[in-house]
Amino acid sequence: MSTPESFRNRFDLHRLPTVALVTYVIALFAWVAIVGRWIPMSGGTMGRRMSDPGVPEAMALSNGVTGAGLYLLMWGVMMVAMMYPSSVPFIRLYYKTLEGTSTAGKAARIGAVLATYALMWTLTGIVPLLVNAAVPVAPLANAHRGFLWGGTLVLLGGYQLSPYKYRCLRYCRSPLGFLMSHHRPGIWGAIRMSWKYSIFCIGCCWVLFAFMVVVGSMNIVWMALITVVLSLERTVAWGRQLAHAVGIFAGIAGLAIIVITIL
Repeated sequence: MSTPESFRNRFDLHRLPTVALVTYVIALFAWVAIVGRWIPMSGGTMGRRMSDPGVPEAMALSNGVTGAGLYLLMWGVMMVAMMYPSSVPFIRLYYKTLEGTSTAGKAARIGAVLATYALMWTLTGIVPLLVNAAVPVAPLANAHRGFLWGGTLVLLGGYQLSPYKYRCLRYCRSPLGFLMSHHRPGIWGAIRMSWKYSIFCIGCCWVLFAFMVVVGSMNIVWMALITVVLSLERTVAWGRQLAHAVGIFAGIAGLAIIVITIL
């Protein structure tokens, strides 16, 4: 049975490995940067809030390469804030494989893993830009919010229950099996391994981020809720059951919203 003493021991910062603490600190700094709006965005807000659906993407697209670049910077910081905490088990396990490597060598390899992971997630920000270029989300959300939310929730529900979701989630939840298959020596090996791990993480969570874009990619409340869900899915013993429950709830909620909108 869990006791207050065992709980304190588990979360005692003095017992937390340095590599995990560094990862958490980077994620915390990213959250502060997002909440504090430290990242500039070019152009005006068109009289709307940055947290409204499609507004950050519309601003970015209306300001060309500079706007797209600033958007990807913002998106990358968001991904670090949301994804780094749940990647700590993987980072810690990889760090343990570096026994016998010099301190500088360990730092270089861990840095390569974290940087590659952040870069891969940053590049996913190109997708909402392309989608908004083809079908602007802001006016669509104004005119057909019910259908947009409902359809995205149905998509989220279906994917959460799909075999591909669980295949990706299995690697994210059990990084030991992934490391045994994909571990490679050296910095380039670390980059290649992190790139492959990122693919599974993206495959595991992409629909959650699609929903985030629909409700507002800079909506702090939804960001926090989605971060909690994806982190629990990947780290707790009942994560698979949670993913299943989220899928069922999202599907039912999406269908209900569509029906209410039609009526």
